[in-house]
Amino acid sequence: MWATERTRSGRDDEPDDATVLKRSRHDPEAFAVLFQRHAGQLLRYVGRRIGPEAAEDVLADTFLEAFRQRHRYDHSRPDARPWLYGIATNRMGRYRRTELKQLRATERTGTDPVLEAFTERSDARVSAGALGRRLAGALARLPRGHRDALLLVAWADMTYEEAAEALGVPVGTVRSRISRARRRLREEFGGVDPRAAEKGLVNE
Repeated sequence: MWATERTRSGRDDEPDDATVLKRSRHDPEAFAVLFQRHAGQLLRYVGRRIGPEAAEDVLADTFLEAFRQRHRYDHSRPDARPWLYGIATNRMGRYRRTELKQLRATERTGTDPVLEAFTERSDARVSAGALGRRLAGALARLPRGHRDALLLVAWADMTYEEAAEALGVPVGTVRSRISRARRRLREEFGGVDPRAAEKGLVNE
């Protein structure tokens, strides 16, 4: 889990993201620190959803927009990750068909060359094994807003509060969307816990 009280570099003696962004107002080159901290993880997340080629474009657009908006960043938020993922989520809206195509290809073949394993968490992260044929198809059939909320928690390892910040909605909305998404996934599995059906998990 990403710890918001620590810097993204993992060292306590380095400035947090808010401080970096504040510095970048007067020293644009300081913004590069934000890219170094977050670009790799963000690229992996976006790549899982829309594939590596489109992910590179989204990553570039995300950091360009973040640079343009850095003067408007709320410096009371030390971790810029939700802000960056929110920008990326908006940019991915143009690639909705690409995402659905990738999920449906996984549904047909059972193989996703982009997907990497990620750790099972206690509050219902979707495990790598669960994203097999059936779950990929089920994810493709979710409303986009529900899928965005679920995957920010499952793949980006965000809390509900961070996902709400990323999506610009109340935390209650995120909870509701994720609850409905999980209900839909269970229905897709005929009411069977996906852990038993696909060696993964989608818990309450």
